[in-house]
Amino acid sequence: MKKILVPTDFSKPAAIAADVAADIARRSGSEITLLHVIEEATEGSINIEGEATYGGNWEEKLFTAKLIEKAQKQMEKFASESRFEGLKVRQKLRIGTPFHGMNAIITENKVDLVVMGTSGRSALEQMIIGSNTEKVVRHSHCPVLTVQNKPATKEFKNIVYATSMDKDEEVFSKIVRRTQQVYDSTIHLVRINTPSNFQRDAVVKKYMESFAKKLQLKNYTINVFNDISEEEGIIYFADSINADMIAMATHGRTGFAHVLAGSIAEDVVSHSKRPVLTFVTKARK
Repeated sequence: MKKILVPTDFSKPAAIAADVAADIARRSGSEITLLHVIEEATEGSINIEGEATYGGNWEEKLFTAKLIEKAQKQMEKFASESRFEGLKVRQKLRIGTPFHGMNAIITENKVDLVVMGTSGRSALEQMIIGSNTEKVVRHSHCPVLTVQNKPATKEFKNIVYATSMDKDEEVFSKIVRRTQQVYDSTIHLVRINTPSNFQRDAVVKKYMESFAKKLQLKNYTINVFNDISEEEGIIYFADSINADMIAMATHGRTGFAHVLAGSIAEDVVSHSKRPVLTFVTKARK
């Protein structure tokens, strides 16, 4: 893990995410890229350097120029804060939509991890930021660590790994193992039993043990937790052991499949008060 992306709107949740990212960067020797997207009603995003070719009338251009000037000052102030002391920090400004701006930087810079806040200061910001967070969680080609509240600790000693024991989770298991190494953590594998998807404990635990050994996991526990839904079960199990982080893979369903099935990972990200590490293992149309 060499490159960490931290999207920021200069809000309190973004600052909390930056604190977590800075701690990870120190432990892993990574560099941080701070990204702020100046929102425009477009489907893509462009570099600030492309301002000269930006369309619209002179009033719109002047307004955009003022937004850029303000954002540059905010970014410089944010990047100079003590949380980033001793770290290599890059600054990026984009014009466009937040999701497309983040997605472009992830691809261009070959980002290894995105760390981002999940809620804004107002109801409108929560709606906008929440929507963009869900898109990043669903489509990102790298792991995404979402942070809603200031974590009780940055040590992340207890990691809940919510798994469907899918063979496609092999790549994600390596990410979880790397996280475990950085923090010297215990991994708590959990399978959520629900009324519509129930299996006997003895059967599940035997299979989970085999799954853990196949993925070469170390220092782990095996758990089965019963609840009404997978989302509630994951969150309540994490609460019951006072976990420091939740880790889970998502299949990144899009289109009609996403409308039908939804995404458990997105639901957990939206409702969990704990940091959540997600990774898209396989997109399904």
